[in-house]
Amino acid sequence: MKTYNDIYLDSRRKLRTAGVSASDLEARLIVSHASGKTKEELLASSRLYVTDAGIQTAVDEMVRRRLGGEPVAYIVGEWEFYGLPFMVNESVMIPRVDTELLAEVGINLMKRRGWQTRLLDLCAGCGCVGLAIGANLPNCRIVLADISDQALSVCRVNMLRNNLSRQVTAIEVNVIEAPPSLLGAFDAIVCNPPYIPTRDLEGLDKSVRDYEPMLALDGGPDGLYVIRAIATYWPALLKPSGYMAMECGVGQAEAVREILGDSGFHDIKTFNDTLGIERVIVGTLK
Repeated sequence: MKTYNDIYLDSRRKLRTAGVSASDLEARLIVSHASGKTKEELLASSRLYVTDAGIQTAVDEMVRRRLGGEPVAYIVGEWEFYGLPFMVNESVMIPRVDTELLAEVGINLMKRRGWQTRLLDLCAGCGCVGLAIGANLPNCRIVLADISDQALSVCRVNMLRNNLSRQVTAIEVNVIEAPPSLLGAFDAIVCNPPYIPTRDLEGLDKSVRDYEPMLALDGGPDGLYVIRAIATYWPALLKPSGYMAMECGVGQAEAVREILGDSGFHDIKTFNDTLGIERVIVGTLK
């Protein structure tokens, strides 16, 4: 009979042998999910014997799926972002650490605007950016917007999970079209749009290319198609001197700064991620 630690070590070995870089973390997440234990509970139970054979069966199946290329976040159905838990599935992108910068920038921008503020999160996906901002600014009202019904369903689950349903709403919009006027005015718009050039999609890692939604990845021929549309149509919803903050890909920052400048923004600033990559561009509406 195996202990929880035995099962963890065996799973880690299989993942590590297959070249999974975060094998320690992923093995822990898999065993934790299969056993229904938190990470803390799993650690406390590490030397206990596993009497439920179903746990080993579940772990084996999840490891098999991971070795087949499926991201561990989809296997366990959740991921952490900015210290908050989020449900994820193949309808939404998995939140990245790099995108926490966009949430942090959004929080700081909204603090400048006072207490009673409104923020719009375009291409919201699982809602991680807008919900992280809302969790840190209880007097800010948030609208999560996405074109995908399935993504909006995930948003609503995450609103409930993080106790933000009174503060946040989720609506369906198409960001490459003019916005509906009924949305009202906002102090800031944040967006993590699709920005990968179409020609580069085939070269993505299998775990991204074969599992994450293309709708959230494909930014058109040069990766800037959606960014141009947002900068063209959506400033109409900003209050005077409102902010637009966008995440962009490697090497795109200069082009995004130019797009925002041509769309009536000034005082355009760039924020680097933890690797020093120009990741978030912010403009103030003239």
